[in-house]
Parts: sequence; structure tokens; C-alpha cells
Amino acid sequence: MKIEETKLKGCFLINPKVFEDDRGYFFESFNQREFENAIGQHTNFVQDNQSQSSYGVIRGLHLQVGEMAQAKLIRVIQGEILDVIVDTRKNSSTYGQHASFILSEENKQQLFIPREFAHGFVVLSNIATIHYKADNYYAPNNESGIIYNDSDLNIDWQIPMRDIKTSDKDLLLPTLKEFKNKYA
Repeated sequence: MKIEETKLKGCFLINPKVFEDDRGYFFESFNQREFENAIGQHTNFVQDNQSQSSYGVIRGLHLQVGEMAQAKLIRVIQGEILDVIVDTRKNSSTYGQHASFILSEENKQQLFIPREFAHGFVVLSNIATIHYKADNYYAPNNESGIIYNDSDLNIDWQIPMRDIKTSDKDLLLPTLKEFKNKYA
């Protein structure tokens, strides 16, 4: 397993060692000891989630705030997504910066996102199934996020705007400035 820190400190891209032959493939998708040694911290995942979406669906940018903040480990089981993270850590030198990664069933990469990062993705394939681990339980009262089309972030979602599908709830998310004013 190869684990590399991204340009946003504390976020890691994980490339598993995949064993393939004429029968198919095998890889270890998670090893607590190797994972913690690589990221330099203890993480106790308590909840696994899975979603499936069609082409053009954007989910996010979501996070939980306060004591219910969540770190996440994201992977794609089927299809391909553009996964986007935004640093919302108050004292971070990269506050308000974002990074994006192609995660797919082919590359089998995973993304570790620490607490206090907004997270979202857009489906680039016909269908995508996403699995992620979280280190804290879902808490609706602590939900927040940043609207996907925030002009200050200027995220390139890599699909035409006319193809984007999102929930009504996600359309009500604040801008990065509004988020900062509320949680600073």
C-alpha cells in the first residue's frame, strides 16, 4: 500500500497493492496498522456508508461541524468520480483551498479526509457506487457544507454545467464566506 500526503496537509491519497491474474484481482482495502502508521494518527472508524448515483450527480460539499466532525476514507466500488475536498480548518494555512482527485473502480485509489474538510463528488461515469468510512456518527444537527458552485472556490467539476444534478438541500448550502462567518 502506498500512501501519499496531498497538497492539503492531513489529506492522504492511498494506492493499494493490487494482485491480478486470470481469475480477477485481490487487494487489501484497509489495514488499520498500516493506515495509522502512514498518516501518523489514530483513527477509529465507527460507521460505513455507501451511495450510488448516476452521471452528473453532485453530492456535497458536506461536512459535520463541532464535536460531531467526521474524518472520512472514501473509495469507489463501481464507476468513476471526481472527488473534491475543501479545507475549512480555522487556523490552516490552506484554509479555503480545494483539491480534486479522480477515484475509480479501475485505479482503486482511496482518499483520507481529516475532520474539518468539506467533501463532495461528481459522478463522471454512467453510474458510480461510493463507499466511505467515517470516524464519527451521523448527526443531522451538526450538518453543514459549502455550495458546489461557490465563485470563490471556482471548482472545475469536469462536466458541463447543464449536466449537473444536485439535491434541493445542497442548493441551500452557504458560500465559503458565509460558512466562515458562521463558524469562524
